[in-house]
Amino acid sequence: MINSQDIKKGTCIRMDGKLYFCIDFLHRKPGKGNTIMNVTLKDVVNGGVLERRFNIGEKLEDVRVERRPYQFLYKDGDDLVFMNNETFEQVTIAADQVNGVDFMKEGQDVEVVTDTSTDTVLYADVPAKVHLTVIWTEPGLKGDTATNTLKPAKVETGAEIRVPLFIEEGEIVEVDSRDGSYLGRVK
Repeated sequence: MINSQDIKKGTCIRMDGKLYFCIDFLHRKPGKGNTIMNVTLKDVVNGGVLERRFNIGEKLEDVRVERRPYQFLYKDGDDLVFMNNETFEQVTIAADQVNGVDFMKEGQDVEVVTDTSTDTVLYADVPAKVHLTVIWTEPGLKGDTATNTLKPAKVETGAEIRVPLFIEEGEIVEVDSRDGSYLGRVK
């Protein structure tokens, strides 16, 4: 059990039979009365976000989670197969439980989050910044760098992103795996 005032970003709690991660919190002391906690929670299963208010000292059921590095091996239908980098055991995770799955390539390391009490996989996170090769894009114009105009491009994982006009096929770009935005060119 955990007290409501001990909730921080990343804390996992079980509430109403579901698992939630804290993504934001705020201690509030109204003019009169007790201090309260406003907490923004994200559902682990469906990704829904809800806001709850807890009184200070309220007991909540916390869940111990473990974050471990796994390597992406291959795709098996709608599932993805990963290997634990420490024990070499393989685990299958549904593609919808992997955040940033469109920007993941074979051999890439991801962080897998598991519930230690039941030893079940909650979700997996692709690193926030990934380096990918552009396999298709429209030809760029030399010297056209003054504007912030973007053009479509396809990267080696098959995902489509928007890149500046000067990016050519075969170049390696840095992409934010959370929203698919272009971050820069890799030298």
